[in-house]
Amino acid sequence: MKPFTMIAVVVFALVALLHLLRLVLGWQITLNAVVIPIWASAVGLVIAAVLAVMLYRESHS
Repeated sequence: MKPFTMIAVVVFALVALLHLLRLVLGWQITLNAVVIPIWASAVGLVIAAVLAVMLYRESHS
């Protein structure tokens, strides 16, 4: 696996993990006095996890 691909897989996996932690622990995120809804982390989790898996599978084919 190329180094950049491995770094990208790790970054996407960490982002997915942080979204999962936010969902489980119920962390609130506020940006400019606007509360970001929890469901946004569900979307972010799916997108980041799918990208990590796709990159990993592509590099091993």
